[in-house]
Amino acid sequence: MQTIQQTFKKDCVLKKPYSLGPYNRIIGAKQAIRITEGCVWNCPNCHEPTTIKIFGIPNIERNHVLIFDMNLLCKPLALQIIKDLGKTRVNGKPVYYELVCGADYRFMTQELANALYESRFVSVGFDAKFHKKKQIRIAWDGAYSDQKKIKKAINMLVKAGYERKEIMVFMQANHSRATFEECCLKLDLCKVWNVQVCDCYFDGQIGSKILPVFWTGFEIRTFRARVRKHNQLVNFGIDPEVD
Repeated sequence: MQTIQQTFKKDCVLKKPYSLGPYNRIIGAKQAIRITEGCVWNCPNCHEPTTIKIFGIPNIERNHVLIFDMNLLCKPLALQIIKDLGKTRVNGKPVYYELVCGADYRFMTQELANALYESRFVSVGFDAKFHKKKQIRIAWDGAYSDQKKIKKAINMLVKAGYERKEIMVFMQANHSRATFEECCLKLDLCKVWNVQVCDCYFDGQIGSKILPVFWTGFEIRTFRARVRKHNQLVNFGIDPEVD
């Protein structure tokens, strides 16, 4: 009989992509949209199709918009889409956009970084009513050896106007593409760069629901604790849990 972990490993290769077709839904005070489909990488963890499709920008009805596109920056029209979104106003007020899947550092240019900042692209938890800082996510799904490319993309975002400590780096954890040891090395570099980290798990697993598939349970708990402490130090400049 197969264990839960063995079954889960087999299911890690998705039979269909997460995102297909245009999407537009109002969720309370937020709006969720998908403007494009496709990604050049065809990674096994998301299985986004390699055929690029542009659906166009739907009518924007909220001041906080979630963008579900898997990899907006790889699209040929990415710059124009970002600029067009930045021009939009709802009830005379600016609209704030969240790249839910993060920005792909491999396609980051200074022109794109500037456009993201000027068009108010921010990260999860941003409330335009109470916060003035702009935040953004950048995905580091690749190897530790990509460190120079990640650093270059982060520097572009800082030059564009984002505060360094407000940049959050996505890291795949508990996955075959990144070992516990390699993710710890990435975390060490993020300390040097003074940027935040978000540890991500296959298919949206969170909290106690994270299965020890490619990592052990101890490694998962240890890494989550290290990421939490890392972000506290970046945010506060001291350890807030020490009197």
